[in-house]
Amino acid sequence: MAQEFENAASCWKAIMLDTSRNRGLLSIIEKFARENTNPARIVFGTSGWRGEIGTDFTFNNVRVVTSAIIEMFKGNDSSVMQAMGVSGFEEIIKRGVIVGHDNRFLGPDFAMEVIGLLQKDGIRTWYAGEAPTPEFSAGIEILNAACSINLTPSHNPANFAGFKFNPSDGGPAGSEITTRIEEIANRMMSEIRRGGKESIVFQSVKPESIEKIDLTQLYIEFITKRKTLDIEKICDFVNRENCVICIDNVHGSTRGRIERILGISSKIKYLRTEDDVLFGGIAPEPSGKNMQGVEKVLKGSNARFKLGVIMDPDGDRIRHTDGVVQIPMNYFGAMALHFLHVYKGVRGVVVKSAGTSNLVNAIAEKLKVPVKETKVGFKNFRPYMLKTLSERAIVAFEESDGISAYNHTLEKDAIFGLLLAIEMIAVTGKNLSEYLNNIMDEFGYYYPDRSGITVDPTLVGEPLMKRLLSIKENFKKGTVIRIGKSNRTVKDVITVDGTKLVFDDSSWLMIRPSGTEPKVRFYIEARTEEGKKAVFEAAEKMTREALKIE
Repeated sequence: MAQEFENAASCWKAIMLDTSRNRGLLSIIEKFARENTNPARIVFGTSGWRGEIGTDFTFNNVRVVTSAIIEMFKGNDSSVMQAMGVSGFEEIIKRGVIVGHDNRFLGPDFAMEVIGLLQKDGIRTWYAGEAPTPEFSAGIEILNAACSINLTPSHNPANFAGFKFNPSDGGPAGSEITTRIEEIANRMMSEIRRGGKESIVFQSVKPESIEKIDLTQLYIEFITKRKTLDIEKICDFVNRENCVICIDNVHGSTRGRIERILGISSKIKYLRTEDDVLFGGIAPEPSGKNMQGVEKVLKGSNARFKLGVIMDPDGDRIRHTDGVVQIPMNYFGAMALHFLHVYKGVRGVVVKSAGTSNLVNAIAEKLKVPVKETKVGFKNFRPYMLKTLSERAIVAFEESDGISAYNHTLEKDAIFGLLLAIEMIAVTGKNLSEYLNNIMDEFGYYYPDRSGITVDPTLVGEPLMKRLLSIKENFKKGTVIRIGKSNRTVKDVITVDGTKLVFDDSSWLMIRPSGTEPKVRFYIEARTEEGKKAVFEAAEKMTREALKIE
């Protein structure tokens, strides 16, 4: 007898408990996705709107959000059009919209819904099919498109889908755009709620025609034109040197891309390239735990040079290893600054999110490179990434595995992160851990980490932010704090994202509320591996005192 489920959430729970056995239940998820007309609350976070497939990410709700975007286009609001980089709706019609998706369940079907609605209003569309996020950014520039819609929730688990919107500069949409989409979409959702049992259904529109584009070819054209990477040197290294490169695509949209850029080589090994919308039952993120397959390949090789990476499904996050040490973005971003500035002569500033390691600060100070710290979210790097700016980023990165660099995309780019790592090895003649050790010997050793605590759900949002404000009031510059067995003096207080206290030995802690969960997050950095525990304890004590909890 077939299982019956009250809703998509309960069905997904069964699927995720045993993805191999319960894969057949995806047909039930599709039924919920097509028939569920319940409205959802639309929120574009740091990287688009995300929701569970069949629960809130449904065909009707995708049509609502697409309709909201079209209404925004037609509104010709000057602030929105300026943020999009277009003069108005007529220009959007002519320049067109790139639409595509990662390898999620029902991705092509959701994309057809978007394309059909756009074409109904006379807007030119290009269909990219399965493609990683940075290719959309590059494609916008090469095609001179008005914007792109990429149906991906990035590294979220298999039960999620997402909706990313990028304006004409190729970067993540800013709040001038996303706030307007939210306002219109949520107004439409309210109208659906008022409809009661006879819920308003936004009708599906079949596309009149599908104009396909090869975003990978456009990406290759983009990186060749921008010249931040030396593709010829990278290819020569792979062909000539005794090396092994292992790439874990985690069944995502980055699969097949490196073969197109570097050519087929027996020295490059690929893992998890098969179709699997359930990602083998894992959370498809570039975590240390998920790198076991890559490390096994590297440890089984006798090659002089070893490089392994894992990328998330939409190709905007990456983690590196050389089989000796895993190198998270906290370290790789600092290495990228050193390499681009010292070996390639790139000048400018370094841009990082506030919760990122201060190793890059130590390097920047000696190299006399200004440091810009921003809130979490790659969209906050835009002021330093545009080609027209006089003060441009040499590298821009965040601790959550995202990176871009001078003259490259405004989106974070895992493919770029891989190619840059190969060029680093080719130029320095060192594996990544060797290069990192050399850098730390010169600029100091730093040990970043993160944690957090769960708080009362009633505190989420403004109440939590208000209570945490007392931390910056109580711990000003010059304040002496007991951390472990030592006294530390607050050297600097940074408040661009929560409160970050930098101490006299360059260790630090940052406390910030989660924007979506009842949690307070701690980002810390100690100067020794053993010292991390004491800094965590200090951060938790400050937080509990500010929230008045035991």
